[in-house]
Amino acid sequence: MNSIELGNLGERIALNYLKKKGYQILDKNYSSSFLSGPQRGEIDIVAKKGDVVSFVEVKTLSGNNKFTISPEEKVDFLKQRKIIKMAESWLMGKKIPLDTKWQIDVIAIRINSNLKRAKINYFSNISIA
Repeated sequence: MNSIELGNLGERIALNYLKKKGYQILDKNYSSSFLSGPQRGEIDIVAKKGDVVSFVEVKTLSGNNKFTISPEEKVDFLKQRKIIKMAESWLMGKKIPLDTKWQIDVIAIRINSNLKRAKINYFSNISIA
């Protein structure tokens, strides 16, 4: 399985997970360019539960090696800053007030293809590292 297929599988797993937890899916794979340059950003999933909009970053890794970096560790300070800019862009594009309650969540998935299992860790309302 290549990295694109792995990422797509992880996003499908994350969508199902969120739906089972009672989230309403508002958007998937939202992307936009930043005003400050040619750089692009993407938000994997935008979901809502109650009155809180969650901008969800999905990180998927394969294998069962305990010595590799965990999926959630890939959402570092710079990635979080990019997600914040994308979240603000999404809110403005949908004409949703910026004072709406919103947060950044991470769904970290480790797939063991030998066992055909996935381990999901959900991190709600992460803060800038």
